[in-house]
Amino acid sequence: MTAPEPTARPKIDTSRPHPARMYDYFLGGKDNYPVDQEAAERFIAAAPEVKVAVRANRAFMRRAVRHVVGEGGVRQILDIGTGLPTEPNVHQIAREIAPETRVAYVDNDPIVGTHSMALLDDDEGISVVLADLRDPRAILDHPDVRKVIDLDEPVALLLVAVLHFVKDDEDPNALMTTLLDALPTGSYLILTHATVDFHADRRENAVAIYKNASATMNPRPHAEVLRFFDGLTLLEPGLVTVPTWRPDEAPDPALPPIGFYGGVARKDA
Repeated sequence: MTAPEPTARPKIDTSRPHPARMYDYFLGGKDNYPVDQEAAERFIAAAPEVKVAVRANRAFMRRAVRHVVGEGGVRQILDIGTGLPTEPNVHQIAREIAPETRVAYVDNDPIVGTHSMALLDDDEGISVVLADLRDPRAILDHPDVRKVIDLDEPVALLLVAVLHFVKDDEDPNALMTTLLDALPTGSYLILTHATVDFHADRRENAVAIYKNASATMNPRPHAEVLRFFDGLTLLEPGLVTVPTWRPDEAPDPALPPIGFYGGVARKDA
């Protein structure tokens, strides 16, 4: 792995909940703080199915990565908003199929970088970068991204449960355009996004709980999420709830509605 530049270590802010640490708590992880736990518990009270939903979201990610590496032939992955390490991680999933796969992990929470660096310090095919989705050009040009990602070869871009933390006035569509324009033909987009299409009465609570977090929650309807795939070829079955995207087995009909859309698309031109 590439070593970080000798700059001052970023300060970990434990005064406000952070989405990556809350997500870790939903998954049953321990890399979170009381402020994250309190906010996460309030979210669970408002939406009890959230723990099922985040596990379904990760299961989608595993299936999608296996597809783009196995059938799509991609050998490099740019994972933006990676979150805290949770096995199996993206590189582990990909390397079960293609051991030469290279991965750049990007997140804006210093604790994510600290934990990831500790786990992956001896792997030359992986970079861990502290950067923010809201500045996509800085991600694409980052030397530690470019050391493992060759933008002349197909890339799988992962935006899993992260774009809903970008506000409308931060122009998420423009961010997507910058990222996708930089990728060559044959690349893939793997994206999931929170929605309240199935729980419209919960939007106010969901937004309020994240109001004081380091990033706000901005759930979007199907039509708005679908726009993020403009110019790409969506693979079947299209943009659907995450348990129903090419499941390994039939989804449990007893599951509550899952408030995540997910899709995989290929850049053909």
